[in-house]
Amino acid sequence: MVIYQNISLKPYNTFGIDVKAAQFVEVNTVEEVQVLCTTFNLSERNKLIIGGGSNILLTKDFDGMVIKMNLKGMDAIKEDQNHVWVKAMCGEPWHEFVQYCVAKNLSGVENLSLIPGCVGAAPMQNIGAYGVEIKDSFEELFAIEIESGKLVKFTNAECKFGYRESVFKHEHKNKFIIVAVTFKLSKDPKPNTSYGAIQEVLKQKGIEQPSIKDVSEAVIAIRQSKLPDPKVLGNSGSFFKNPEIPLAQFEKLKLEHPSIPGYPVGTENIKVPAGWLIEQCGWKGKKVGNTGSHKDQALVLVNYGDATGNEIYQLALAIQASVQESFGITIHPEVNLI
Repeated sequence: MVIYQNISLKPYNTFGIDVKAAQFVEVNTVEEVQVLCTTFNLSERNKLIIGGGSNILLTKDFDGMVIKMNLKGMDAIKEDQNHVWVKAMCGEPWHEFVQYCVAKNLSGVENLSLIPGCVGAAPMQNIGAYGVEIKDSFEELFAIEIESGKLVKFTNAECKFGYRESVFKHEHKNKFIIVAVTFKLSKDPKPNTSYGAIQEVLKQKGIEQPSIKDVSEAVIAIRQSKLPDPKVLGNSGSFFKNPEIPLAQFEKLKLEHPSIPGYPVGTENIKVPAGWLIEQCGWKGKKVGNTGSHKDQALVLVNYGDATGNEIYQLALAIQASVQESFGITIHPEVNLI
């Protein structure tokens, strides 16, 4: 384990932002994480834990230690008549984990195909797509307590999952480093095709009884059709969360904007697609300097090659302001601003 000084983070974030870290280290085992915590007094340091670097916007040089998590491995650790429990280390690319499960016909995460990032970051955000969130199949995780170096287990309930939320973004922020996650997956697949886009792709292919592989491939096709590849065009996927607003506010907006889409959340709130709001404000495909909103998906902010993190941040602020002015709705970043 080598600690490097003054390292460019451009290769380590999917926006491709060229800022520097005062210190940079890659860890490959749980033991190395524990040594880092205890020997280097990590709890007292300014630190940033990264996996695939897909959910961060770096707006300036990082005056602290950046820790790249490279722990690898995934295995079925137990099973019963109906389920298999698969444990994956935090540094495994999320999509590769999903494909591992699909190949074994284990259902629960196929709708989350092609989401960028690594397994360790998934519980922090409670990542979700096409009617599924990881909390639906999450069993437990193991994390290193930074102050003590001890390995601690968290159950589903203890993670306090919400919409793109978990305990690790609030009371446990910067207190733990996730090293492994276990998922409870079904041996009796019941594919979730509730989203219209998935149904449409399956219909086009003439598939009436889809397998989880069919659903995974449909999701991949949808995402590839409207989301740019970060290796080609710097981005972090969806930049903003879909806002939830009171039903009364939605009904009022519906009178002014009859085409506004909304999805019930419980009995009192409605979730409104942030991409639709941004597009109505004229941002879709609009380029501002070296950045802009993607031509196929307004929710995705992109780096056309030389954008700074601050440029992208200023674009995000402008988009937020226009949505607020036009609809009276505040949209919040899904991406972590550093």
